[in-house]
Amino acid sequence: MSEGSKNKVKVQNPPVTDPRPPTPGWPGIIEAYRAFLPVTDATPVITLREGNTPLIPAPALGRRVGRGAQVYLKYEGLNPTGSFKDRGMTMAISKAAETGAQAVICASTGNTSASAAAYAARAGMKCVVLLEQSAGAIALGKLSQALIHGATVLAVEGNFDQALHLVRKISADYPIALVNSLNPYRIQGQKSGAFEVCDSLGRAPDYHCIPVGNAGNITAYWMGYKEYHGCGRIASLPRMIGFQAEGAAPIVRGAPVPEPKTLATAIKIGNPASWKGAEAARDESGGEIGTVTDEEILEAYRILAQEEGVFCEPASAASVAGLLKKAAAGGFTDDALIVCVLTGHGLKDPDRALAVVEKPTSIPATEEAVVKAIGFS
Repeated sequence: MSEGSKNKVKVQNPPVTDPRPPTPGWPGIIEAYRAFLPVTDATPVITLREGNTPLIPAPALGRRVGRGAQVYLKYEGLNPTGSFKDRGMTMAISKAAETGAQAVICASTGNTSASAAAYAARAGMKCVVLLEQSAGAIALGKLSQALIHGATVLAVEGNFDQALHLVRKISADYPIALVNSLNPYRIQGQKSGAFEVCDSLGRAPDYHCIPVGNAGNITAYWMGYKEYHGCGRIASLPRMIGFQAEGAAPIVRGAPVPEPKTLATAIKIGNPASWKGAEAARDESGGEIGTVTDEEILEAYRILAQEEGVFCEPASAASVAGLLKKAAAGGFTDDALIVCVLTGHGLKDPDRALAVVEKPTSIPATEEAVVKAIGFS
């Protein structure tokens, strides 16, 4: 026996008394913010370790805004299924599991379907997804996620709002849990994004810019900020600045849009489920909800990728499109601290990226051709 072996001490592992397995590292939003969430020891936590997404400084955007502004990007594309929906879905599926549900249903423009399918698979539940049938209504990156996770995906001959009406009725009439943002647990989970922003900054931002589609996210972030403020974790509250696509802007217009139109499919919603919550967030915070065009969204999409190195899906860029539009009108105070939420990853919709960039150039396989093509000859 070597000297090293003789000096080793055998340690007896203590008996395991906690029924929950250890969670080294980030445990997911339910365990991280359990004190702020409607869960108990009886709630089975269905998690993919969502949350803890980066708050990325955006100096190029800060220079564009000017007046000493500091801009940060809350990059929700780094959640497990690539969007902010995972924050709410861990709560919705966990609470559905607590009731003994064996199946869940949702209507979706894409990201909800991907998240619901993944978390349902994790929980051993059946997942049913209703999508709008029209061409281009859902990005293939999102559809592929729902399908590979084993969801039953049905294309409805109608728009998102009609699909949502159907799933609401079906969930009321049959033993299947609704996991759209009408489910209050979705909003509860999504509010954790506000907690993370404050934990990262050590304070609340002055302005919080966010895309608005079904309006659950602006509702949830405002809820989170208010809860942190109410318990003294932050001293002030941000102004909530939401942006809808111009062709799908029912809250700005003050009436539902029967046939919403925008290339930002994730926010192509004509009658938001959380309409009242979004208006409350706007009004209580002294904020606003405005519109951005598809052209402005695509320009922000390009700026984020080429100047900040952050690739988000088009709908995500609505927050930055709005930021730039508001800045051009002098709408921010000097030295403002601004957070823009980027709701989903760019790989959700790679076809859109390929449609707005130059295609690769074909050249001979020679050094001379490469040098000439990059301008060194």
